[in-house]
Amino acid sequence: MSRFFDDPHEAGDAADPPAWSADIGPLAADVEPAAANGGDEAERASPPDSYWSLSRTPLTSLVFALPLVLAYEGGVLLLGRGSPRNGADVWLRQLLDALGFGAYFLLPALTVLGLLAWHHVEHDRWHFSPAVLAGMAAECVLWAATLVGLARLQDRLWPLAAAAGWDGVFARLIGFCGAGLYEEVLFRLLLLPLLIWLCERLGAGPVTAAIVGLVTSSLLFSAAHYVGPLGEHFELYSFTFRTLAGMFFAILFVVRGFGIAAGTHAVYDVLVGLV
Repeated sequence: MSRFFDDPHEAGDAADPPAWSADIGPLAADVEPAAANGGDEAERASPPDSYWSLSRTPLTSLVFALPLVLAYEGGVLLLGRGSPRNGADVWLRQLLDALGFGAYFLLPALTVLGLLAWHHVEHDRWHFSPAVLAGMAAECVLWAATLVGLARLQDRLWPLAAAAGWDGVFARLIGFCGAGLYEEVLFRLLLLPLLIWLCERLGAGPVTAAIVGLVTSSLLFSAAHYVGPLGEHFELYSFTFRTLAGMFFAILFVVRGFGIAAGTHAVYDVLVGLV
């Protein structure tokens, strides 16, 4: 799903698979001669994995985001299941409950299995690098700092700021992990590709479908912060910035993958909420 625009030929042909489908590599007819001449030659001819390609794979995203899963779910258990939860987490669990799947650990398990299935569909190698994970952490801090800078710029242009948080640093940290994880699962991993797919089925071109999906999912992401018993009082200032932030995270998801989007989201919340 981080490969929406990798192949312009796929994007321009409505008869081809949808834009989010995986690249399946060379055709079998191209592989067989290479095998006849020796698999080592084909392997030497293939370029080495780069940071940019490895960091976008679902497997690397899963390994990178796994601490968020463990921190959030473990923290909620320590605080008690009656403690405040992230809104996206609550909605996803309510959907599973409505479908008859109410097991407590089913949602994080489905998140892990979904990323593993995505990696399988993408036909990527089952490999990740600790050095890449370290680079992703640094990249998330950089993107989060960029978003903080945009927030401060909006403060100057529109000086109307108000923020609310849970009592206790630990509880707030747990909440930030949950926001980075499950809001990205709901609005970017699930909703964004679905909106793009629906727009394409309705006849929109790939670029138009991507723009509509980005904007619509970002508006819904922003609006979700004002819904429910834990929702905030609506303010145009915060709604506007959250829409821009949603587009920022959506672009990161498309260009850099789920792990970077989730990590940046969590780091941004920590920087704004605690620093």
